[in-house]
Amino acid sequence: MPKNKRSLLARFLKWRYKNISNKTFVYILSVAVGLLAGLAAVTLKNVTYFIQSLLERGIIFSQNQLYFVLPVLGLTLVYIYVKFVHKEKLEHAVSSILFSLSKKRGILSKKKIYTPLIAAPLTVGFGGSVGLLGPAVASGSAISSWLSQLVHIDAKTRSLLVACASAGAISSIFQSPIAAIVFAVEVFSLDLTMISVLPLLLASISGVLTSYFFLGNEVLFSFSLNQGFDLNDTLFYLLLGVGTAFASIYFTKMYFGILRLFEPLKSPKYRLLVGGIAIGIMLYFIPPLYGEGFGFINNLLEGNHLIALGKTPFDAYIDNIWVVIALLFGITIFKAVAMTTTFAAGGAGGVFIPTMVMGSALGNVVAKVINNIGFGFQVSESNFTLIGMAGLIAGVIHAPLTAIFLIAEITGGYELFVPLMITASISYLITRNTLDYTIYTRELAKQGALLTHNKDQAVLTLMQLDEVIEKNFKEIRPNMSLGQLLKEAVAKSTRNIFPVVSVDKKLMGILLLDDIREIMFNSELYETVFVEGLMHSPPEKIFYEQDKMKDIMQKFQESGAWNLPVIKDGKYHGFISKSKLLTAYRRELINHTRT
Repeated sequence: MPKNKRSLLARFLKWRYKNISNKTFVYILSVAVGLLAGLAAVTLKNVTYFIQSLLERGIIFSQNQLYFVLPVLGLTLVYIYVKFVHKEKLEHAVSSILFSLSKKRGILSKKKIYTPLIAAPLTVGFGGSVGLLGPAVASGSAISSWLSQLVHIDAKTRSLLVACASAGAISSIFQSPIAAIVFAVEVFSLDLTMISVLPLLLASISGVLTSYFFLGNEVLFSFSLNQGFDLNDTLFYLLLGVGTAFASIYFTKMYFGILRLFEPLKSPKYRLLVGGIAIGIMLYFIPPLYGEGFGFINNLLEGNHLIALGKTPFDAYIDNIWVVIALLFGITIFKAVAMTTTFAAGGAGGVFIPTMVMGSALGNVVAKVINNIGFGFQVSESNFTLIGMAGLIAGVIHAPLTAIFLIAEITGGYELFVPLMITASISYLITRNTLDYTIYTRELAKQGALLTHNKDQAVLTLMQLDEVIEKNFKEIRPNMSLGQLLKEAVAKSTRNIFPVVSVDKKLMGILLLDDIREIMFNSELYETVFVEGLMHSPPEKIFYEQDKMKDIMQKFQESGAWNLPVIKDGKYHGFISKSKLLTAYRRELINHTRT
């Protein structure tokens, strides 16, 4: 930053400290963050829709039905951007944010401000089967992180403002401020206190007002409720909940399974080629897999399933309702495949909106089966389409409250609260008991970087290993005599434990002051007793690369030790003391739970 700008910022910060309280400043920042995140979301939508409109007008291939090759062109443009401009591997939006909150104090790369605004429109605008919500959240969160660092906000408040940015982005995209707040609480594991709720509320309002200002009172789904909740349909909503639960499990397992299939393809070029061809084949047979899929959902809600399905190789049989049901079920099956293949091929996007598309198709399929099975039942297909979306969101994201409020808000279907609650809760319960982690959280859990509502687990995750490692221990060699040990180590150390290391820094053992207390004043032994005969193995070792804070606490508890050595890259790296560990834990706990 130029010197004059630094000076101006310093004067502003001094004025702020004197005239604006921290609490008021956080409220002001939450409004600003919501506004900026909303602008990022609006920009993302407009750029993507501009690209789509150009393609639809026939600039590229649209008139001769070669639309299924467009995703390959989009992925190629993303590849070129990543290789020559971004120069880093694209990360999953929400997962990278969660990692930054747990391990980087809410600090996100500045590249995440603009990269999602470029890569995601190229992916989705050219037909990649992913969503825009994740990139919008990523860009807004990166803006929030940058702004928080600029005005010297502490780590805890910075993390809160990152969550505020996600609320602002979601509120702007869906024009659903309540669901945006609930999403931030459920996915980012925030506590419902006034210190968190009010900033989230302000950011959400700011985000939705930004959307109204630039896009008007645009309704995402053109839906009017014609049939409310019928008690006689309760069993069918229960069945839909079970169906969406199994679909959620399939969605999650398919996601990780396809990513594993692409692992042997080390070159991004091969991934692009294989993934692009696979996406093109799927689009040829199932056109609704093209792009985000909001048009598909709207057509289902309006009862236009033929328009929703588009032109397919099976048009000659489309008059048969069971063929329609089969094609819609195919969308349920292949949306997860197309989405993950887009990611594996190098595309950028999110999983939230594909989840909604898959849920809408499944809900419509269930309703059509009920209405056409011949038992005389009749249910609202549009209602089941909506509630199917809620079931998939609850199961895939493990966010049932977000699912309920989002669908209710974006459709105005508050009369469907009861069936929304039934289906979402059933889907969540079954999925949560089958899968411990979501697409967002599985890799984070493996790394020990996942924040949850469990206070103890959250505090352990937030603690940084490097902050509790102590290195002021005198290293000794196994060939040292007792006399050398006393002169070169004991006399110069303030600690009562000594690591015995080899010339190449490998830990051979440890020696405690208690081990030599009875002989340390016997000068006759100074040249005849050596460290090698006195040392012993530590009760446990801490491995820097693999042990998480939870593992370290467990090792201290089981061993009863007060100090344990740390091994990094196979070599001695220092010690962790129980007293320092517990002090750091208490400090982090106070910081995490303060209101």
